[in-house]
Formats: sequence, structure tokens, C-alpha cells
Amino acid sequence: MNADAPSAPPAPAPSARALLPLVAPALLVGVASALVLLGVSVVAERFEDVLWGTLPDALGVGRYSALWIIVMLTATGLAVGIVVRQVHGHAGPDPATTGLVDAPMPAGVVPGLLVVTVLALAGGVSLGPENPITAANIALAYWLGRRAAPGAPAALWVGLGAAGTIGALFGTPVAAALILTETMAARPGPGTLWDKLFGPLIAAGAGGLTTVLIARPTFDLGLPKYPGTHWGDLLTALVIAPLAAALAMAAVYAFPYVHALFRRLRHPVLALTAGGLVLGLLGALGGHLTLFKGLSEARTLAERPDGWSAGSFALMAVVKLAALLTAAACGFRGGRIFPAVFVGVALGLCAHALVPAAQPTLAVVCGVLGVLLAVTRQGWLSLFTAAVLVADPNVLPLLCVATLPAWLLVTGRPRMQLREDGTALR
Repeated sequence: MNADAPSAPPAPAPSARALLPLVAPALLVGVASALVLLGVSVVAERFEDVLWGTLPDALGVGRYSALWIIVMLTATGLAVGIVVRQVHGHAGPDPATTGLVDAPMPAGVVPGLLVVTVLALAGGVSLGPENPITAANIALAYWLGRRAAPGAPAALWVGLGAAGTIGALFGTPVAAALILTETMAARPGPGTLWDKLFGPLIAAGAGGLTTVLIARPTFDLGLPKYPGTHWGDLLTALVIAPLAAALAMAAVYAFPYVHALFRRLRHPVLALTAGGLVLGLLGALGGHLTLFKGLSEARTLAERPDGWSAGSFALMAVVKLAALLTAAACGFRGGRIFPAVFVGVALGLCAHALVPAAQPTLAVVCGVLGVLLAVTRQGWLSLFTAAVLVADPNVLPLLCVATLPAWLLVTGRPRMQLREDGTALR
């Protein structure tokens, strides 16, 4: 091949006329994605009130007694297992093999997937709604989009569904832009990154705005005001983030073995019932704050940084991480971002309790950063999530610095996602 031969000219960037037709479908997908998320969340919250309030009160049982926690989590596992076994499509593929943004599943799987998601959220399982809701919205966007515009590429509908859901989850399109940047930057096709993100950003903005107008979500944990950066804070950031990542990596390395253990039961009802029992025992050990997806529970911890001992914070962090590992391995459908946030908050407050000189706000966001890097392997998502937990831009430089040693610790190592044969992705 002649090295002096001229290379082919790059494909021209899409014009405004080519991008404008994306506006209407992106708006529709974004709003619809937010409504699906909000609908599932409302139904789960109402069901949770019944399971953890009305029912134990009627039976004269303590709402968060050890007995009720064990019974409820075991019953939730049994219920989810029966639905997975019976519904069309078995509520989607094995969740241990899926990520946050995957290829669209058949639309017929969506009803069963949403049902098991509601059951898990209401029953106290340590998983969030992000993975199954994103999968459901991608499937619906793809199914409807291919009928409305058969000539449009499949990647368009996947990007719109994912962006709309992520924007709705965080109440802002920024998170969606950061996550999709990691996947779209290397995607072949004409135009700059902003051209490729044009439609998804509209969907994310529509989804985020819909959520904000209806539910007004907030990620501010109410942490103490950060007083400003000092030299000691640099040491805090450089120590806590990689230590948190190392602890979370222990769960990542254990993931394929725990998954294989539940797989030996060879039946989803048995595997999920057993998983629910383990979750119930863990919840009885760690207390009710280690149940559910973890965001509101993390806020409870953060509002009282001196309310528990270092040992109590450490116990809650380990129990929550074990619950996340169990729930993800035994077959519950759910996401890992929000439980990981709880683990990071508990670890950060544990570090502050052990070394009071470690500023609690900085310790918490660095703990969250390290855990998320190990669990999600999404650098931008981890950095963004840690930053939005405290409304202070002064922590950003330290978070960026803390990302470096933590990322060196996790990159190239197994991920918390498996192949079909049960081996870990890297």
C-alpha cells in the first residue's frame, strides 16, 4: 500500500436539515421514558407502604423487626421467581449478563420485567430501578420506532431510549451525555460527537425536565458544608477513593462464584427464594437502612455523620455490598448504582469516624466515587454521581484527582457483568 496515497475524505457532517427530524421523536421518547420510570416508582412506593406499613401493623409485627425482614425478603424472592418462571420471555435475560445500556429486547418481555421490578423495589431488595427501566424503555422505543420509521438505524432508538431514561433518573441530561459519550465517541459515522448526541440530548433533556416538573428529585444528601480545600484533603481523597474501590472489587471478584452457586439450583423460583432468604438474613444483621435501593437510606446516614460508630458504618457498608452482590447474582432485576452510593456513603462516614480530621463531605463523595468505579466501570457516571451528592464545585478538583488511583486499581480487571458461560467480562 502506498503510504503517499491520499486518504479518503471524511464523510460530511450532517446538516441542520438532517438533525431537525430527530427533535419530535426524541422529545416523545424522553417524555415517555420519564413517565414509565415515574409510574413504576409510584406503584412500587405504594406497594412498599402496604408491605412494610399496613401489613405488619395489621399483624402486630414490628415493621423492621428481624423476623419481618426475613419473611418479607424471602417472600419477595418467591414472588419474583414465580413471575420470572411464568411470564412471557421470563422477564428478560439473566441480569448478571446485562449492563445499563444493551441491545433492545423483544417488547413482549417488558410487562413481566416491569412487574418483577416493582416487586423487588417494594420488597426491599438492594437494587435500583435503572437497569430494568432503561431496558424496558429501549425495547419500547425500538419497537415503536421501527414501526414509525423503518428506515432509521436501530442505534438511534437505543440511544434515545437510554438517554431519556438516564436523564429522567438523574433529573438532568448531563448524566446521559456523559454515559453515552463513552459509547458514541468511537462509533463510526459522520459528524462530530455533538452531532451524534443531538437526538439523545433532546431525549435526555425531555426526560429530565419531565421528572423535575412532576417529582422534583434531588440527589443532595444534606452533608455538612464543605469548608474549602486544604492540603490534608488531598491525602483524604487519594486514600479513601482507592480503598473504597478495593473493597468493592472484592465483591466484583466474588460475583461469578456467587452467581454459579445460585445457578446450581437450576430453577429461578428456587434461586430467587434462596436469594431472598439470604437478603433477609443480611437485612436482619445490618438493619433496615441496608434494605431497598439505598438512596433515601444514604441520605439518612449523611444527615447524621456522627450518629453511628465507625463499626456500625463499616457493618452497614459490608452488609449492603453483600446484599448488592447477592441480589445481582441470584436473578433479581435491578440496577447497582444506588446501592453502590449507599456503600460509598457508609464507607466515607466510617473513614470520618475513624479519622475525624477527614472532612465528612469529602470522605463521602470519595467513597462513593471509588465504589461506583469498581461496580459500574463507568468513569464519567461515577464522577458525576459523586459530584451531585454535594452542591459544591470545590470538591470537583479533588474528585478528579482521586479518580486516577482508583481507576488504575479497577481498569483491566473483571467487571460486575458476566458472559453467557458465567465468566466475568473485562
